[in-house]
Amino acid sequence: MTASLGIASVAEVTGLTQDTLRWYEREGLIPRVVRGSDGRRRYDDASVRIIQLIVRLKRTGMPVAEIRRFLELYEEGAASHGRRMALLEEHRARVAARLAELRQDLTAIDDKIDHYRGLIAHGLDCDDTAITDTDVLEQQVRTV
Repeated sequence: MTASLGIASVAEVTGLTQDTLRWYEREGLIPRVVRGSDGRRRYDDASVRIIQLIVRLKRTGMPVAEIRRFLELYEEGAASHGRRMALLEEHRARVAARLAELRQDLTAIDDKIDHYRGLIAHGLDCDDTAITDTDVLEQQVRTV
């Protein structure tokens, strides 16, 4: 990556649109962006990395208020490392809890899929009675 990127390049690197980057800037969701002598936004490597982190924080459900707080701390520099780390650790715990829930949900879905595969393989209905309608059986066999 070069030392100074325009908004189009940053949009490509971060997966955000240019309009979203502008909106994030207006809303205080990304650090202040330096402008070149031509008035255009110029992003350095550090800015791009923080935007990528913010995208991940948002995608993992960090509330906007916490993202703003993180950025306020970021602007304070090294003196806020401990507070930023604490904020990230709290968010990490929430994400880990959500992942555990999702793993359990995925297991339940997999179990239900296996259940239906077994029913279809044995030509059974949900109450374990044999399906006698040949059209239904043929349709189930085609979907397996």
